[in-house]
Amino acid sequence: MSPLTGIALKIASVCALMAMSGLVKASADTVPPGQIVFFRSLFALPVILAWLAWRRELATGLRTARPLTHLTRGLVGTTAMGLMFTALGLLPLPEVTAIFYAAPILLVVFAALFLGEQVRLFRYSMVALGMVGVLIVLSPRLAIGTGLTSDAEALGALAALGCAILAALAMVFVRKLVATETTSAIVFYFSVTATLLSLLTLPWGWVRPDPATLAMLIGAGLMGGIGQILLTSSFRYADASLIAPFEYTSMLLAIAVGYAVFGEVPTAPVLAGAALITLAGLMIIRRERQLGLERARQRKAASNQP
Repeated sequence: MSPLTGIALKIASVCALMAMSGLVKASADTVPPGQIVFFRSLFALPVILAWLAWRRELATGLRTARPLTHLTRGLVGTTAMGLMFTALGLLPLPEVTAIFYAAPILLVVFAALFLGEQVRLFRYSMVALGMVGVLIVLSPRLAIGTGLTSDAEALGALAALGCAILAALAMVFVRKLVATETTSAIVFYFSVTATLLSLLTLPWGWVRPDPATLAMLIGAGLMGGIGQILLTSSFRYADASLIAPFEYTSMLLAIAVGYAVFGEVPTAPVLAGAALITLAGLMIIRRERQLGLERARQRKAASNQP
């Protein structure tokens, strides 16, 4: 274990995935979301395969005993990705990032519903606080008919929220998969499934991208693959509860990239809502860490009994 290495890898993964989001946003004006999903998934595969070959896990790391669960997770995750890319084309980068923070908060509810995890009042109250933050971010975009927002922006807000909901549901499937599957298999089969499913959007009109846009699409795929590998590697060096809070550095990056590249300035509702969502997420992480330590003490005490 090397906590500093784990934290550094986590922050590096956040940077890579934010670069991917920036490249997606830059190409979203001319390229349909389904086509972006295709490039994002296809060009992540060489990176993932090269990583597996370097780790000498190419033969063993892709074995699976649950192909149908991989497929289901792929369906949900691919839809979430398509909604995310739709939102990036319609809303500022910091706003989409803030709404997506709802995913780990919603996971608390879904884990209780579908995995039977015990969730008490404190974590439910933090879920409620986080959802208040989401509503603060969303409220200006849903004021349709007032002249304060457009139909496209309202669609983007709903797409971002739908992405967060489906991403949380995808995390439930991942939690099921980690019991029997390697991380390599989970990452690889999701990319394969997303690549194939994105081809179903061909009838809705793909475009021939110009060289600059093509480079951005390929770059998005490469950055996505690199981000996944860095994220996976970070868990080898530090506990998940330690590195999870560093996910929220993505808001600082989103604000910086949004302002420097796209001329976007986050509004007061976005900043206020993001602050509430971040607070709720950090408190949930803190509580998860406390519960993990408590369970570890209980197991140790039980093992010491005659």
